[in-house]
Amino acid sequence: MTPAQHQSAAAALLQAEATGQQTGLLSIAYPDITMDDAYAIQKQVVAGKLAQGEDVIGWKIGLTSRAMQQALNIDIPDSGVLTSSMRFDTGDTVPAGRFIQPRVEAEIAFVMKSPLGGAEVTRADVLAATDYVAPSLEILDTRILRADPATGAARKVFDTIADNAANAGVVLGSERHAADSDLRWVGAIVTANGTVEETGLGAGVLNDPVESVVWLARRMAQYGQQIEAGQVILSGSFIRPIECPAGTRIEADFGSFGRVDLQFG
Repeated sequence: MTPAQHQSAAAALLQAEATGQQTGLLSIAYPDITMDDAYAIQKQVVAGKLAQGEDVIGWKIGLTSRAMQQALNIDIPDSGVLTSSMRFDTGDTVPAGRFIQPRVEAEIAFVMKSPLGGAEVTRADVLAATDYVAPSLEILDTRILRADPATGAARKVFDTIADNAANAGVVLGSERHAADSDLRWVGAIVTANGTVEETGLGAGVLNDPVESVVWLARRMAQYGQQIEAGQVILSGSFIRPIECPAGTRIEADFGSFGRVDLQFG
């Protein structure tokens, strides 16, 4: 793809978000699209948000579970950017019509107290740079069709990455914990309208959510980037996405780690 095509694809995604009308699969419009193309489009999408007055507040890491990687035939996670309009607090109500096809995932969020970067970042570096960890929900949305209506072809990882890794929101719980506890055993029971939909453990995220942040820092180093102090890092989901049509109330019970609640208007 050319830089002009990257810009055109990003404009289509931003327009889809603004209007609530999804755009077509980029993997069909541009059959030779690569991972580098997808991240270049994502970069243009984020640039568009910054031009609208938003700020970068953090990063999300996706496709961290073995099951999701196998489903998309890849062997690495992906990442996206959190911007200021995406921030919600536990107990908030998402305004009706804010998202197109919202879903939620349960995650452990890292909030950083110092910058973190470099190709040789270690687990110890992540722990030293983390202010605290907290229970969280990630809100996913898709500005791009999940399947092509003409062929039935499903979206590919290139589509998802270009669409800012399907990122739409972050909901932080109020509890704060030290990052040096064994996050592999932090889990959640997630209900929608009182029905248990999903359960899972932190070990589902690359066997340890800390390793997910290591991966992100090293990947960012390839592009001359680093994680900044104060940023929120969503380390990856340990449950499958839960559909959230209007009226859905989500409650994520992390036990002694805390809880996160969200209502969709």
